[in-house]
Formats: sequence, structure tokens, C-alpha cells
Amino acid sequence: MVFLFIVNFLGTIYGYVWYGGQLSQTPMQFLLFVPDSPTASLFFTIFLYFNLRGKQVPLIEALAFTSLVKYGVWAVVMNLLTLYINGDLSWQGYMLIASHGAMAIQAFLYAPLYQIKLKHLAIAAVWLLHNEIIDYVYGMMPIYGSLTDYQDHIGYFTFWLSVMTIFTVYMVSVKKNIREL
Repeated sequence: MVFLFIVNFLGTIYGYVWYGGQLSQTPMQFLLFVPDSPTASLFFTIFLYFNLRGKQVPLIEALAFTSLVKYGVWAVVMNLLTLYINGDLSWQGYMLIASHGAMAIQAFLYAPLYQIKLKHLAIAAVWLLHNEIIDYVYGMMPIYGSLTDYQDHIGYFTFWLSVMTIFTVYMVSVKKNIREL
């Protein structure tokens, strides 16, 4: 788990650096919501930190689980869509597929350790859905050059991906915790 903490910590830093160009052009009020994947891995890194210390922080667990799944799946789908549209993908695209796929997988691997309750999931759900508004109403979404013509469709897909993620986290974690009471 210490190794996973280090990998996620370094990946989080790399992710914020990767968003540097977009963050430099982002209005201050949206800064917190633009770097989606690094923030997801930051939540998971914080979860790992507390878990290594034998502590539970269910709100962080809910934010980590939901955001890792959503942004992990989202980035894989967007890069595969880029590959389909362009006919090729840069090495960075393949790296993003692997790293973001791993984000989603690790969220599920650690699900048995989460102590998420409905109130924690509700806050995480507001975070995810609020982020959709920031991205697709205020135009703060990540820019994938060849996918620009599909932004409305991507926004629609992303909204439903969030809904499915919230439902999945409920079924995997919250409902399990309710049964254990």
C-alpha cells in the first residue's frame, strides 16, 4: 500500500503539471474543478494516507471512489474515441489509457475498505454533477483537439457516466454498508 501511495502521489503531481497550460487560462473560480483526474488521484492518495494510519475518512473515500471511476473510464473512452476518429494515438494517449484504466481498477480493488454512507455519496454526487456544469456549461472541460466537434455529445455521455458511477458506488459500497448494520 505504501508503494501505491507513492505512485498515486507522483501521478497526482504529474497530472497537475499536465493541466498547467489549461489552469493558467482558467478563471480563479473554476480552478478547483478543472484538473479532474489529478484531483481524483489526490482523493485516493489521501484515502491511502489515512488508511495506512488506520483511520477511515468516508467522505474522502466517496470522493475517491466516484472520481476515480468516472475520470478513469472517461479518459479511456476519450482516448479510444480519439484513436477511432484519427486512426492513430500518440504514446501519451496510450499512457493515459493505461494510467486512467488503472485508476478505475484501483477504486474497485479498495472498495471493501471503504465505509461510505449515503450522506458521503450524496456529497460526492454533488461534486461530480457540479463539475459537469463547470465543464460543459462554462466550457472548462479538457480539450481533445479532434473531439471538439463532439463536445455536446461528450457532455451528454459524461453526465450519464456520472449518474452510472454514482449508482455503481451506491451498489458496491453504500448498499453493502447498509446491509452490514
